[in-house]
Amino acid sequence: MLACPEASRFVLVTQAYLFKPTYPKSKEKMIGPSALFFHQGEYHTLLRKLVQSSLSPDSIRRQIPDIEAIAISALKSWAGRRVINTFHEMKKFSFDVGIFSIFGHLDGKYREELKKNYCIVDKGYNSFPTNIPGTAYHKAILARRRIGQILSEIICERKETRLMEKDLLGHLVNYKDDKGTILTEDQIADNIIGVLFAAQDTTASVLTWILKYLHDDQKLLQAVKAEQKAIYESNDGGNQPLTWTQTRNMPLTYRVILESLRMASIISFTFREAVVDVEYKGYIIPKGWKVMPLFRNIHHNPEFFSDPQNFDPSRFELAPKPNTFMPFGNGVHACPGNELVKLEMLILIHHLVTKFRWEVVGPQSGIQYRPFPIPQYGLPARFWKESAGSLSQEVCP
Repeated sequence: MLACPEASRFVLVTQAYLFKPTYPKSKEKMIGPSALFFHQGEYHTLLRKLVQSSLSPDSIRRQIPDIEAIAISALKSWAGRRVINTFHEMKKFSFDVGIFSIFGHLDGKYREELKKNYCIVDKGYNSFPTNIPGTAYHKAILARRRIGQILSEIICERKETRLMEKDLLGHLVNYKDDKGTILTEDQIADNIIGVLFAAQDTTASVLTWILKYLHDDQKLLQAVKAEQKAIYESNDGGNQPLTWTQTRNMPLTYRVILESLRMASIISFTFREAVVDVEYKGYIIPKGWKVMPLFRNIHHNPEFFSDPQNFDPSRFELAPKPNTFMPFGNGVHACPGNELVKLEMLILIHHLVTKFRWEVVGPQSGIQYRPFPIPQYGLPARFWKESAGSLSQEVCP
C-alpha cells in the first residue's frame, strides 16, 4: 500500500511498465476482457486514443445542448416528488449522459433495453461471484450477454448506414489501421460497457456529495447561486443555452467540484500488480504482488491539504502540489473521460441552483459504501422548482 505522492507516481507514471492493471476475474468477465482498463501496451494505447478522441474538449463542447436537455429533464422529474434517493437519480442522469456520449441520439427501444439489462449487471457486478441460477451474479452474466446482443444490432445498423458519427461508437466502428485491421464487435462492445461502468457510479457519487456539501454550507451555496445567476441572466433569463466559454468561466463552482472530488475521494485507490521484482527505496516488491496507491490517504494528508476534513473550495485557488490530487487517477490509465464528467457536473449544478432548491431529509451524517462512498441512504431529499422572483431575492438581497 502506497500512501505518498512519490510512490504513487513511481507505480502509475514513471515506472508504469513494471506494473500491470489487475482486477478480479469475475469483473473482467462481467465487463468484457477487451475493455481498455484491463490492458497495457499497444492495444491499451490504441483504445485509449480512440476513447480520448471522442471525449476530448473539442468533441464534448458540441454535446452541451444535449447534456443540458438531459439535466433539465432529470431535474424536472425530481421536483414536486415527495422524497427521492439522490444517488439513484444521479445514476440515471449520468447513465443517460453516458449513453448519449457513446451512441449519440440512440433509438428509444435500444435505450430502454440497454438500461434494463445494465441495471441487472450493475446489481450483480459487486456480488459474490457464484454462477448459480437465481443469484445476482448469474442474473448479471445473462444480462451482460443480452447487452452484447443489443450492441451487436446497434453496431450492425451503424455499419450499414456508414455514418461517420463522432461519438464513441463512431470512433470505434470506423477505426482501421494502415494494414486494414479493424476492431471486432467484441472489442467494441467490451469498451462501450467499460466506459459506461467507469462513468456512472463514480459521477453519480460525486454529484450526490456536491449536493450535500452545498446543502450543509448555505453561505457557499448562495455564492455559487450568485455566480450561476450572472450566467443565467446573461443568457436571457435562461432562455439561451449555455456556451462552452461560459462553462469554462465558473471558477467557484469548479472549485466546489474539485474540493468534492478531494473530500469524497470516490476512487479511493487503484490496483496494480508487479510484473517483475521491483525495488523502490530499498524495498523489494516481489513479482505478482498487488500494489495499491491510496488516493484517499494522499487527499486527506494534512501535509498537502491543511485541515483536510474541512470542506474548503478556496484551497483550490492555488494549484495543489504535483501528484497530491489524483481524483481521476494518474498516468496512462487515468480516466480518459474526466473532461466530460466535469462538464456534466457544471451543467447540472448551473440548472439546479438557478431553477431549483432542495432539502435533505433524514440523517445528515453517515457514509455507505456501494462500493463507492455515498451519503447515508443515498441522500434522501426533496426538490422544488424555484420561481424567478424568489430566486432573485434570495441571491441578490
